[in-house]
Amino acid sequence: MPDIRVVPLGAGQDVGRSCILVTLGGKNIMLDCGMHMGFHDERRFPYFNYITGGNGRLTEHIDCVIISHFHLDHCGALPYMSEMVGYDGPIYMTHPTKAICPILLEDYRKITVDRKGEENFFTSQMIKDCMKKVVPVNLHQTVHVDDELQIKAYYAGHVLGAAMFYMKVGTESVLYTGDYNMTPDRHLGAAWVDKCRPSLLITESTYATTIRDSKRCRERDFLKKVHERVENGGKVLIPVFALGRAQELCILLESYWERMNLKVPIYFSTGLTNKATEYYKLFITWTNQKIKNTFVERNMFDFKHIKGFNRSYIENPGPMVVFATPGMLHGGLSLEIFKKWCTNEKNMIIMPGYCVAGTVGNKILSGMRKIELKPGQIVEIKMQVQYMSFSAHADAKGIMQLIRMCEPENVMLVHGEAAKMEFLKSKINKELHLPCFKPANGETVVITTNPPISAVASVKLLHKHREVTGITPNPKRIKTIHGTVIIKGNNMQLVDSNDAIDELKLKKHELRFTSTVHIPNIHRPTSVAMNQLHGHLKKNLRSHNISINSEENILIDSVLLKAQSSAEEKTDQEGMDVLVSWSMQDEELGTYIMDLLRTGFQTRTT
Repeated sequence: MPDIRVVPLGAGQDVGRSCILVTLGGKNIMLDCGMHMGFHDERRFPYFNYITGGNGRLTEHIDCVIISHFHLDHCGALPYMSEMVGYDGPIYMTHPTKAICPILLEDYRKITVDRKGEENFFTSQMIKDCMKKVVPVNLHQTVHVDDELQIKAYYAGHVLGAAMFYMKVGTESVLYTGDYNMTPDRHLGAAWVDKCRPSLLITESTYATTIRDSKRCRERDFLKKVHERVENGGKVLIPVFALGRAQELCILLESYWERMNLKVPIYFSTGLTNKATEYYKLFITWTNQKIKNTFVERNMFDFKHIKGFNRSYIENPGPMVVFATPGMLHGGLSLEIFKKWCTNEKNMIIMPGYCVAGTVGNKILSGMRKIELKPGQIVEIKMQVQYMSFSAHADAKGIMQLIRMCEPENVMLVHGEAAKMEFLKSKINKELHLPCFKPANGETVVITTNPPISAVASVKLLHKHREVTGITPNPKRIKTIHGTVIIKGNNMQLVDSNDAIDELKLKKHELRFTSTVHIPNIHRPTSVAMNQLHGHLKKNLRSHNISINSEENILIDSVLLKAQSSAEEKTDQEGMDVLVSWSMQDEELGTYIMDLLRTGFQTRTT
């Protein structure tokens, strides 16, 4: 039996460093190639030596690489993989991902190399060389990687350009979700996929145990907390990633500030987020319908109340709201501002999304109030810490919704915590009765598939089936068609038995079946009864040759009907038995005639 092999090199029972190796129909596919924000050593990148064995280049082992979206935990190791480990094959991603990915990679390189002084890292030139290998794809476009492997992208919501990818080789298929959101927000639509029925669905499970409350309630609570804090003279820090939640929350605050006529300044970190917003304007077709409809009159991303941030503003007195990157406080401007503001109880930090273990964001959300930011430098956290999930990941309800939407044969959970995965796995087993897997990094899962066996039915056989049944076939109903299967190479054909005998030059052997149908209310077989039976059959089987011979037997193609007195003893009167005899190839016709005799034949008694 064919099988699908899956090995997570990252994101196996973990969030971060997404990199899933799939072997499908003999093709090796790498799904995402991310970095881990919780590590600053060799563990930040996937363990590529697992593939190469420490020798040679990845090109010899990988047929293609697919990147689901531009977040660094899904693409941050891409230049390292292609230029330093060595991969020259195609890298597939959507057009927005191709446009934004190099910007985030360059920003990541600057922070790691220029500011932290790390070595053995990819260069700006490597990012450029890597992006030359990218093949952009459109939504719902079927791309043929080679003669056997084809891929197709579906809208995933989450962030601009995020896509789920469907891969197929022969009868085996895999749907990989990357990160996705099943509910629309203020600037993006909901994820969607058709009923593709993949052999395996590989889905993220970041919020495997969470069912979110109403988005309107969360937005109202968020606006209330921000308003109260700035009204009391405090500063509000909102760590975000450059694209996604930054634009979502900017739209929310922009409309609230306009409505309430507030004058407190709102800033976002210039450069990266500013450039990112320009890409939202460029790829407006990837946003939701409301933004597309109002785009001609007013671009929702042209903010009136939100200005660019300068580092000198950190020390400014008075209230302000600042959106700063990155979102998990693992470095950059957001961590710099946090260090300055965290000791003042009037200030507040709102964490709007998931934080990976090991980051400062994760530490303060777990309740730590004294944090060592540098060796020997312990900071006491006095500012208010709020977690308000505006994450663009599917919750448990959304994951179950996607599974029902695409109807997979098997489900695999990645990009989540082990305990939460176990809960969702049992829910999938119990409610959907599907096999579910949750491999750890480096663990191989082999899934045996049951491919459908298809055969091409000949037109002659289908016409014959229709003539026998006398009805127009319903494509939604399962039908039994009798014929002979001929196998040539990898092709199977279902043909009429006589055609098979002629094609294979075989000697014909006839096997006949005989059955008896009892017709009551007839004293004995008579010419009148048989003529009535003959007329009844001609009326219902117009397309067949029906004749009656001198012995008063009825012939319908190879089917013979012979009448005889009933052997049964009756208290009132005898009936008539009709012997129905047919050859094997006319089994369907014989069965149909017997049904006609049992249910449809009425005659006058003589």
